Amino acid sequence: MQKITNHKDLKVYQLAFETALQIQEITKSFPPEEKYSLTDQIRRSSRSVCANLAEMWRRRRYPKN
Repeated sequence: MQKITNHKDLKVYQLAFETALQIQEITKSFPPEEKYSLTDQIRRSSRSVCANLAEMWRRRRYPKN
């Protein structure tokens, strides 16, 4: 079993990152009228999953004082 040393070692983070990359590619084919509203929102929300996981990892490592 692999030791988890940072958030990038988490399987859920790896899946979220891969999904965000897939979403980036899929949204490139959206119609032009959706490029700035729907596309932007979808991309930002997919990236926020990775950001939230990284923040969770940092808070887990440092106990509250």
